[in-house]
Amino acid sequence: MPSSVIILGAKGRFGRAAQKAFLDAGWDVTAFGRNWTSPAQKGAKQISGDAFDADVLTAACTGMDVIVHALNPPYPAWSKAMPVLTANVITAASQCGATVMIPGNVYNFGEAMPAVLSESTAHAPTTRKGRLREQMEKAFAASNVQTIVLRAGDFIDAEQSGNWFDGHIANKVSKGSIMYPGPTDQPHAWAYLPDAANAMVGLAEIRSSLPKFDTFGFEGYTLTGNQLIEAVEEAAARPLKRSGMPWFMIPFLGLFSPTIKEIYEMRYLWNLPHSVDATKLRAALPSMKTTSLEDCLKEVLVL
Repeated sequence: MPSSVIILGAKGRFGRAAQKAFLDAGWDVTAFGRNWTSPAQKGAKQISGDAFDADVLTAACTGMDVIVHALNPPYPAWSKAMPVLTANVITAASQCGATVMIPGNVYNFGEAMPAVLSESTAHAPTTRKGRLREQMEKAFAASNVQTIVLRAGDFIDAEQSGNWFDGHIANKVSKGSIMYPGPTDQPHAWAYLPDAANAMVGLAEIRSSLPKFDTFGFEGYTLTGNQLIEAVEEAAARPLKRSGMPWFMIPFLGLFSPTIKEIYEMRYLWNLPHSVDATKLRAALPSMKTTSLEDCLKEVLVL
């Protein structure tokens, strides 16, 4: 009998990739989302429900071996939504005896973060969103629920999803231009989303050998802005006109858009060199395969 997993936030970026990764690995997959208007991925069961209702969430998770917590409310809603979602997922997992798996990010390290980020790097969040992520992880660590966090940099999605890469940096490559949000000589951490989802499946399959709370770094690609731009140019087989992010305008625009205001808070990530160390992950999953940057860009670029 295959293991069972429920993907919370199955319509989001990570949730969508997790559906495919677990299905490809032969798991029994249930996709949980609010107000489904289209089918889940072929082969996945589909449940509509409100994760803010603890009873509904617990009922949906009953019988599951693994819960992928990919619920990701809009930035402006984090302060109110995340504590409730955290409590509800912990309640559901506690009652169902399931392992929780969380796609993590680098917000927890803050503006004093070193250039290489590992599981032993101190957490010192300096932004509101970083502190909320840290509070969430601490709540899971203090619970009786086995929890595994897979931490990665910015995602490069296999589908157009409006993230930094396809929504801003490379969205005009077909017109001969590319935008980079920070200094082009600073290393930045990227992760190809299907690879990160596959790594999560690998960790789920060895969960019985892991401690109650564990974290792993997913390295992906560490690239300066120049390296990323040059790789995109090579994939596009043409030179691209370069531009930067007009950060000086963002505070003004933030007066009219709460989301833009929240994005401005995280601008430091483009100015600080950082990479994610995957030594621990590679030791845990020695047969893990990842996609080359060349093949990743061939897959994702709209030329």
